[in-house]
Amino acid sequence: MPTTIGLALAEFRHRPGRALLPGVALIVGVACLIASLVLSDALVKAADEGMPVVPSAVTLQVGLDQDPMLDLPVRPVLDQAAADRIAAVPGVERVVPVRRIGVDLLLDNGRAGTRRGVGDVEVDREGLRRVPIGEGRSPASDGEIAVDRVTADQYHLAPGATVKVADAQGKPLDVVVRGITKRGSTGDQPAVVVGEALAAKLDPKPEVSELHVVGGEQAAVAAAAGPGLLVSGVSESARSGLGGSNGEALSTVLIMFAILALATASFVAAATFRAVYLQRQRQTALLRCLGATRKPLVLANLLEALLTGAVAGALGALVGGPVALGLSRIFDVTGVSAMFGTSSLTPELLPSTGYAVVGAVVAALLSAFAAVRPSLAATRVSPLAALRTSEGATPSSSVARWRMVFGLFLVVVAGGLVMAALAAKGTTGAMFAVLFSAIIAVAALFGVLGPVVVPAISMLFGSVAAKVGGANWKLAAAEVRRVPHRSASVAMPLVLAAAMVTFFAVTVGTVRNLESELSQGSRPDVQISDVGERPLTDEVDRVANRPEVAGSAVLHRAEGKRADGDTYVALGADPQRLATWLNAENEGATGLADLREGTALMSEGAMWSWGTSVGQAVTLDGLPGGARTVKVVGTVPSGLLSYEGVVVADPSIGPASSVVVALKPGADVGAYRAAVLAGLAAEPTVAVSTSASDSAENQHYLDLAIVMLMVLLGLSVAVAVTGIGTTLTISVQERRKELALRRALGVTKGGLQHGVVAEAVLLALVGVLGGGLLGLGYAQLTIAAVGVSTFPSADWLSLGLGGLAVVVLAVLSAFGPARGASRIRPAAGLASG
Repeated sequence: MPTTIGLALAEFRHRPGRALLPGVALIVGVACLIASLVLSDALVKAADEGMPVVPSAVTLQVGLDQDPMLDLPVRPVLDQAAADRIAAVPGVERVVPVRRIGVDLLLDNGRAGTRRGVGDVEVDREGLRRVPIGEGRSPASDGEIAVDRVTADQYHLAPGATVKVADAQGKPLDVVVRGITKRGSTGDQPAVVVGEALAAKLDPKPEVSELHVVGGEQAAVAAAAGPGLLVSGVSESARSGLGGSNGEALSTVLIMFAILALATASFVAAATFRAVYLQRQRQTALLRCLGATRKPLVLANLLEALLTGAVAGALGALVGGPVALGLSRIFDVTGVSAMFGTSSLTPELLPSTGYAVVGAVVAALLSAFAAVRPSLAATRVSPLAALRTSEGATPSSSVARWRMVFGLFLVVVAGGLVMAALAAKGTTGAMFAVLFSAIIAVAALFGVLGPVVVPAISMLFGSVAAKVGGANWKLAAAEVRRVPHRSASVAMPLVLAAAMVTFFAVTVGTVRNLESELSQGSRPDVQISDVGERPLTDEVDRVANRPEVAGSAVLHRAEGKRADGDTYVALGADPQRLATWLNAENEGATGLADLREGTALMSEGAMWSWGTSVGQAVTLDGLPGGARTVKVVGTVPSGLLSYEGVVVADPSIGPASSVVVALKPGADVGAYRAAVLAGLAAEPTVAVSTSASDSAENQHYLDLAIVMLMVLLGLSVAVAVTGIGTTLTISVQERRKELALRRALGVTKGGLQHGVVAEAVLLALVGVLGGGLLGLGYAQLTIAAVGVSTFPSADWLSLGLGGLAVVVLAVLSAFGPARGASRIRPAAGLASG
């Protein structure tokens, strides 16, 4: 063991730069890991610290029993009757319903936003307030509100500011902002706090999620609550508001990209170790000749790798804090943070001791893991063969056979994970299965099987390069095939960079095309409705019917319940106006000539759900005016009916819920929308939705997702780029004798530099092709794992530029090693051999 330690430390003493080269990529990889962990902590903290809590005065919680085995004849509800029963229990001081209402803030030029806000109803009493306030105070019973910090930042609100909200009838009401909550809105949906009196004005039908009980014994309260209601004590997490989920989605994405960055770093480190051990092959052979056995040499290499990894991990952990801070600022500026409920992320600049230890341990283990196979391969070469030449040593047939078997085994494992991902599509597990399948596929094809795959792909470019580029390119093509292990080491980072660039381009292109197809699907040209689902007035219909309208209809909405217990929505309309509008939309509706009272149109999905077809009669049960039987006379695209599925030729079915409009060809949709909104100034909660406005909103969220993906993917690409320079540097050092011989035979410095760059370009083209195919395949697999069935598409110009960028990165990384190669003096280089 002392000999092993001495061998490991000797390399650090004599050539510390070469010993630490494999750790360069690990520094970046660990920095990504620590940044992800620190940023995740900041996200969870931002979400949790503002979540509603169980007030200190509350002793018991009453909620609905979610036990699926519970079979009750009557479904219990959390209504006033249940609260009164519990309030009558001896010892119970008070029962407070936990209520939420819909709130329409009139902040966009005096109009409601496209997404209705949610409001927590607070009791104006100390010890019973649920929502933590960060600035100002909780609102009083009436005339005051508290807004979330993201909305406050967006609209520059502070305690004391006056804003307008819409009451239950949609009329503006002035209120005063008394506080800014610690939590933020999510997905542009404002979150506010209101008092009980104001809540009654804004929404007379609040949603009750649970009952808070002050005082009383749990058993007595449970007996009074009755079956179906679950009574429990208050947990510490409920008291502190822990367990918020706003940051969990982004935290999961961050961890996935951290794993990808670490895997990339591991691959790059393995490629660098392989190059380092090939370079030290003569030294290893000399030790073998002096009596050293393979075991201590392998152990010395692994101990050296552990030390390299530990040092790289410690440095990466220190870098992780600034990286997290930089990412947080990008997310804040671009609006990604606001999507997850905070306006400003505040990650720790220095990681905790635990995270620093995690970084060092992970890097050490990854480093040792990456060094195992290269170390075993380096010590397998016989001493005499290694002393004859340090380059181009060919492994034995048994080693090559083992590599082939192991590589094919990994390919099968990657394929198994692909099948698992497809079987679990739509779940988080499917995404992780895709990620690990991609990692294993890269390890198999370009790691284990790299010495076979890389030269095979290079043959596609080598012959053309030899004919077009001359002697330097011909030598470069031959060099790639002559020493396949070295070529595979240099190609690995290029493959990773190309795969990630292709994955990003294809995924983004496919998502953009999918969003475009959905926005252009069957839907009304214009749909006018109230944000808070209030009944529309006749004035809305009058303003909507402007000269550029080809047809319109007022849809009346009613909810019913089928005999099997499922709820459904039926829409009613005047048959003549409905037929005129559908004809003007020209979206393929049928049966319009037979549309009259007592008939209905259905989408194909609704007909399948109801088990009916055109020409049959169906009974619409559970409607407010009683059941009615209608005959299905035709079909209508689901998108035209907001996917409700059933429309009857009777406007008396319920209150007016929307006005759908078909415009004349060539009409300016934007001008029409502006004119309607101007005409409805007295009705600020009415929104006008068009294909363009919906597409713009969807594009906004898509752009934020793309920014987040691009930034996180850029971290992994940065890891790959670090590997290009290190592996090329070691490659040139390893070939000193060969390069010196070329110089002695008359090759100029420029010719030598040209040859090294040419080799880098050929390997970059190998990486672009191999990585591009992998990226394309796994982009499609990722889309399928999400649960979307579509063909991959991309902006091919962007994809081509991405491939060109990988080649340029290879060329730039080759300049330094090429310059070093040109400085080799023939005599000194030949003497070193």
